[in-house]
Amino acid sequence: MTSSDKNLNPRARRDHGGGLDDAIQTYGGSRQDWLDLSTGINPQPYPVSDLSAEDWTALPDHGAFEQLTNAARQFWSVRDNAAILPAPGASALIARIPALAPQGRVQITTPTYNEHAAAFSAQGWSVQPEGPADARVIVHPNNPDGRYWTDADANAPLTIIDESFCDVAPEASLIHLAERPGVIVLKSFGKFWGLAGLRLGFAIGDPKLIARLNDLTGPWAVSGPALRIGARALQDTDWAAATRRYLQQGADRLDTLVTGQGACLVGGTPLFRLYSVEDAAEWQDRLARALIWSRIFPYSTTYLRLGLPPADGWARLEAAL
Repeated sequence: MTSSDKNLNPRARRDHGGGLDDAIQTYGGSRQDWLDLSTGINPQPYPVSDLSAEDWTALPDHGAFEQLTNAARQFWSVRDNAAILPAPGASALIARIPALAPQGRVQITTPTYNEHAAAFSAQGWSVQPEGPADARVIVHPNNPDGRYWTDADANAPLTIIDESFCDVAPEASLIHLAERPGVIVLKSFGKFWGLAGLRLGFAIGDPKLIARLNDLTGPWAVSGPALRIGARALQDTDWAAATRRYLQQGADRLDTLVTGQGACLVGGTPLFRLYSVEDAAEWQDRLARALIWSRIFPYSTTYLRLGLPPADGWARLEAAL
């Protein structure tokens, strides 16, 4: 795609997981035929049921927002002096956060989720991988290598802690830093709960910054179904505990399978695993010919990232490998 094509298509995407349309154009099949392991989305999602007609037809009211934020505060143990803002996905918050401070330098250690750098660059910030800066983004645990950070790393006047994948390990969360001035912790509902299409995320932190984010997102930013499902899921702690066990078992099984074929484990989380292989593009091609989509990266010829297959996908993956 040329630069002029991108200007005509504002939805031209950056490098991410997913993107099955492109894979289908190259390798064939329909979406139903493919096993998509290119994302870090729980293949056993939270069950959705019993939505009322009003959830779909009425503008969301303050009571539904309050129920969701109360459930979020309890689930993530958010202290009273930190504010919580539900939003239509963490990505929507990432795009708006750079507007919360004057343009300056932002430190984003690479490799990591690339939407943060794209959002800051789009609003005139200078992005740097290290050194003192006016803002800092840490993805905790990091995507794609699963690196965890510490309190000491939250060291910029504006610090964004992206915990989109941290619900697999709540004991590692840095949510206690959300009460600090200048700190925002991001949470994603799509990964751990497996409902990426619901578009639900949270910004938790400095009340002044959260209030400004609220102004930028506008009223009724979260749909009625998302409010209802989110509140219900966040209160279902038994499901969350069982899911953590299930995901860890799946990650261990995937490691055994893939390393048995000569790959080396680099890192990851229970939702996705990062391997080093001799030729990542060749591995992706081999899997794609079996209609299994994986994730490789433009900055590495050896990194291969795989999410967990659903229960009925393990045999397909083993045969393809």
